[in-house]
Amino acid sequence: MSDEIQSSPNPGRDSSPPIVEFRSVSKWYGQVIGLNNLTLRLPSGVTGLLGPNGSGKSTLLQLATGQLRPSQGEVRVLDHRPWNEPGLNRYLGLCPEQDAFFEWMTGRAFLVNCGLLAGLGRRAAPEAAERALEKVNMTAAADRPIRGYSKGMRQRIKLAQAIVHDPIVLFLDEPLTGTDPVARRELIDAIIDWGSHGRTVLVSSHVFHEVQAVTRSIVLLNRGRLVAQGDVRQIRDLIDEHPHRIVLKSPRVRDLAAELVQHDDVVGVEFRRDDGAIVVETRVPDRFYSRLVDLALDGRTPIDEVYSDDDSLEAVFNYLVPT
Repeated sequence: MSDEIQSSPNPGRDSSPPIVEFRSVSKWYGQVIGLNNLTLRLPSGVTGLLGPNGSGKSTLLQLATGQLRPSQGEVRVLDHRPWNEPGLNRYLGLCPEQDAFFEWMTGRAFLVNCGLLAGLGRRAAPEAAERALEKVNMTAAADRPIRGYSKGMRQRIKLAQAIVHDPIVLFLDEPLTGTDPVARRELIDAIIDWGSHGRTVLVSSHVFHEVQAVTRSIVLLNRGRLVAQGDVRQIRDLIDEHPHRIVLKSPRVRDLAAELVQHDDVVGVEFRRDDGAIVVETRVPDRFYSRLVDLALDGRTPIDEVYSDDDSLEAVFNYLVPT
């Protein structure tokens, strides 16, 4: 690349130049619009990218990482156009929503090869892989084939490959999907830590409370358009007027349901026949999520997976988006 790239010396300050910038960007696929005239400026630090499924979040991330070319407008990351700029990849990290592994590889071998592809040397790549494994708490399982990993372990390895080359900018697409409460807490802490050390992190999610756990700065997308950008407190009151629907999976799902209904912040529990999960409605999601970690650790009511339905976020968009 013609210009040296470095992280901003003043992360999070309004006077700093934007790390990621979209200038009147549109992207369409035939008759389908992925993004519609989006103008957006993101400084360093952690920013949450919120929107229901199909809102354009993945399209935005693919444009920012050079996987797609804008149909109209200009995308700049670290003041470079990411499309057809392979040198920029050394400074970017991407955790995609979909799995893309060589299943026969061990987690360690996968990360070493990712480091080599990112430009690290043969001595530096194994050392970087070890640091990334420690960061996502996967050292103990590093030498097992990826095909035997659980959903949560696969998410951790995806995050590890995104950071193995120590990028300046991280793009995380639904990074907490399918993780158990303990893994979720550890990954949230890791994301916060990356942002606090001068990195720029854009975290995509359709779950409001996942994003709120890592940052107060949010961007709301709907149908490819920017709905709102700013502090999370501006929409928190709107969201809390509606019950939050949280899905939990457990090998002892009835015991888990019996434990949860004892708490006054739980207003309902529904058993799903298709996958054996339960759907819990709560009006105090912060309290509910904090309790799940203790439940998962005590061993009496194990929790394999937890995620939120779209309902509460959709309700907010009903307020913000004119019909």
